[in-house]
Amino acid sequence: MPTLSVLLPVFNESEAIVPVLLEVGGVMDQTFPGDWEILAVDDGSTDDTPARILEAAKIFPAIRLISLENNVGQSGALWMGFRQARSEWIATLDADGQNDPADLPKLWAARADADAVFGFRAKRKDTWSKRYGSKFANAVRNLILKEDITDTGCAVKIFRKSLTDELMPWNGMHRFFGSLFRMQGAKILQMPVNHRPRAAGASKYTNWGRLKKTVRDLFAMRWLRSRYVQVRLKPEATP
Repeated sequence: MPTLSVLLPVFNESEAIVPVLLEVGGVMDQTFPGDWEILAVDDGSTDDTPARILEAAKIFPAIRLISLENNVGQSGALWMGFRQARSEWIATLDADGQNDPADLPKLWAARADADAVFGFRAKRKDTWSKRYGSKFANAVRNLILKEDITDTGCAVKIFRKSLTDELMPWNGMHRFFGSLFRMQGAKILQMPVNHRPRAAGASKYTNWGRLKKTVRDLFAMRWLRSRYVQVRLKPEATP
């Protein structure tokens, strides 16, 4: 069983995916020699992304291609990755190269005091509109949910695989990992991580596109959390 499984949901990232996977593989091989895996979950790409992933796997055989039949979105791709991962700990990254895999070792070290470690982009390398749109969205989200997640859009995370066992593959799930994990009693730490400009390809998201998908989800999540019940067996008495 590998020590850590790294998941990258991938959709039409033919230009970026090989250097991204090789960079992640280099960091993992240095940190966990021979004891890791990368799951590149292809979310129904219409370009040659799957073939490019297999090219990277020739260099690092621990890279696994998980192919979905159709495009289901980031949440669905992550959900499938959770079920295919072999490790008890999972890390997530975006596949566009803006996340720095060199941050994973420090998140891994910090997990000793937590069930999950979330990164936040201290110096975000995006357009003005994306930076301030993200700040506004995080503020609204935390106000409605009464939480303190600094950067819910940051993909750099490490957490126990067991926290994903109860999750269902609904669209937008990945934006609420903080709420979904804390509902299970998880302790979450937050750490600043590096962020880089996109080197190739094009972003699949806009502020308006995210807003339309997230507003209803916010209130649905607040309702779900208010109705959530933790059901546990009573510990058996020891003789």
